[in-house]
Amino acid sequence: MKSIYILLTRSETYISKLIHLTTADAYTHVAISFDRSLQPLYGFARKSPHRPLPAGLRTEPFHDGYYREHRDIPCAVYEFPVSDEAYRRARQMVDDMMQNADWYRYNLLGLFLCAMNIPFSRKRYFFCAEFVGYILQNSQAVILPKEISLMHPVDYAMLPGAYCLFEGSLRDLVARRSPPAGIIPLRRRIHIS
Repeated sequence: MKSIYILLTRSETYISKLIHLTTADAYTHVAISFDRSLQPLYGFARKSPHRPLPAGLRTEPFHDGYYREHRDIPCAVYEFPVSDEAYRRARQMVDDMMQNADWYRYNLLGLFLCAMNIPFSRKRYFFCAEFVGYILQNSQAVILPKEISLMHPVDYAMLPGAYCLFEGSLRDLVARRSPPAGIIPLRRRIHIS
């Protein structure tokens, strides 16, 4: 049995504030990792820490880019125990996509339609929650409760089998990371059902 990890965040960007205003969700961004240290962390995000676009498939390091400059944002880390085969498939899917990262674009239209609960997907276009859903569902790691293009970042915290490992500020999360052990939980694990 292996685990897949997701990081939920809510930044102070205009897009994040608009999403939060529209949905009232505690978190507005999600990224995925296959290591307890959360590195590498994969997601559909801005390519420059100072501009929302262009955005696309990328790694999101804690020591560089947006996360380095914005340590006080709220975040949560969830663990999904999965079968070895689901883990292998998910990781292979992300590796394959990363090898061709320039083929993928940010699904800005899909993001706005998601906020209106209108399903919409395009080949090779994703927003963050859509990307994570695509990986988790197509690897058979989890069964999603709704269409991939309608998933919000906070929906992942409510999936059966999700365990909260950490909730607090990004600054506290980064301070508690100690590879190879990974994240040190601030409190006991809780099961979200």
